[in-house]
Amino acid sequence: MRIRIAALLGVLALTLSACGGANTKAADASGDWGVDQRGEPNLHLAKDGKVSGSDGCNRLMSTWKQDGDQVKFTVVAGTLMACEGVDTWLSAMQGATIDGDLLIIKGPDGKKIGELKRRATD
Repeated sequence: MRIRIAALLGVLALTLSACGGANTKAADASGDWGVDQRGEPNLHLAKDGKVSGSDGCNRLMSTWKQDGDQVKFTVVAGTLMACEGVDTWLSAMQGATIDGDLLIIKGPDGKKIGELKRRATD
C-alpha cells in the first residue's frame, strides 16, 4: 500500500511540475523594437544573433544572446554623427529585459536607461 501511495505522489509531483514549467517560457526577443523613423530609437534583433538599428541619429550594430527574459548585447558599434535635439541613450545599451511587449534597455551599470515597444508584424 505504501509503495502505491509513494508512486501516486511521485506521478502527481511530476505532473504538477510539468504544468508549472509550461508558463515560464520567456518571449522570443527577436524582431523589431521601437519606432522606425528619423529621430526615434529602434532595434532589429535578427534570429541569427545580429542587431541593427538606430539611436535616433546614428546607425547601431551589435550581436545579442537571450537567456530567459534577459538579453545581452556585445559591444555596440555605431556611426558618430552629431544630431541636434536627439537623445542618443540607446547607444549605451548593454543588456535588456523583456517585459511583455517592452524591451527594457539597460546601460553599463545594469540600470534601466530606456525602453522600446515591440512593433507589430505585418
